Amino acid sequence: MDLLDIVYGVLDNPARLAPLIAAVSAISTVTALSWPLLERQQQRQRMARAAGAERHMRDMAAKARATSGDAVINLRHAAPRRLYTTIVKRLNLGRLIQNPQTQRLIHQAGYRGPAAAIKVTAMRVILALGFGAAAAFYSALILDISVVLRALIAAVAAFAGWYGPIVLLKNRLQKRQTEVRRNWPDAMDLLLICVESGMTIEAGFRRVAEEIAVQSLVLSEELSLTTAELSYLPDRQQAYRRLATRVDVEEVRSVVTSLIQSEKYGTPVGQALRVLSKESRSLRMAAAEKKAAALPPKLTVPMILFFLPVLFAVIMTPAIIQIMQD
Repeated sequence: MDLLDIVYGVLDNPARLAPLIAAVSAISTVTALSWPLLERQQQRQRMARAAGAERHMRDMAAKARATSGDAVINLRHAAPRRLYTTIVKRLNLGRLIQNPQTQRLIHQAGYRGPAAAIKVTAMRVILALGFGAAAAFYSALILDISVVLRALIAAVAAFAGWYGPIVLLKNRLQKRQTEVRRNWPDAMDLLLICVESGMTIEAGFRRVAEEIAVQSLVLSEELSLTTAELSYLPDRQQAYRRLATRVDVEEVRSVVTSLIQSEKYGTPVGQALRVLSKESRSLRMAAAEKKAAALPPKLTVPMILFFLPVLFAVIMTPAIIQIMQD
């Protein structure tokens, strides 16, 4: 029996849908129950990668200094696949890769190195061609429309495929910024304790990156990368500015400005960190209160669409049954 015949047989007989729905429900329940275990495993793996990132960058920086090369240029990820580089070279997309806005978005989304820009650009081309070809094939095979409308549908699909990776990068960037904002006050409290106990900024960042990894792996990775950059970059202020550029959060920029002023004028860091930590905690509380205040209007439409019909059915069904019996 063909697979389509089985699908049509299930759809024609609704009674056969019950086992399928039960199987899907069982799989969903097992997945929901086992998801925390999978998240813990992923967290341990990412913590291990974050812990090894600093050592890797230190080794690469030392090797680059030994060969009198440029440390920043040598600190790159693995080269992209040959398919991606071939697409970029054949279509002459070097200017698109070197676009500062695209590179900044890729770095802020958590992808490092020039290989990430090549992969994203190649994926934009692949998705645009794939979506356009799929839409053209579907419209020509299924839809009975004119050639102009088919071309328009294919163009819209290609446009969606071209800008799809950019939308995904922006979505990933927003999630990372939200996670950093949520955990930055705790990181500042830890950094303040480290600084006031006599530790240096490098040691403080390293300790905070280790401790904050339990709550936020994103923030731990950024702080670990900043610790490594403080070790090999010739200018410490450049490492602070790179942290503010990568994270692109107002609270982080304020702390970076204070650290740069401390490096430049020799002012005490502890007092500035205490004020900024209190301010960031107040901003986080204000954001939570704003989100809670916006919850009742958002719940109005779901209550009208889902809760009220069920409530009316529960209240009116006994009366309707009694009237029909009488």
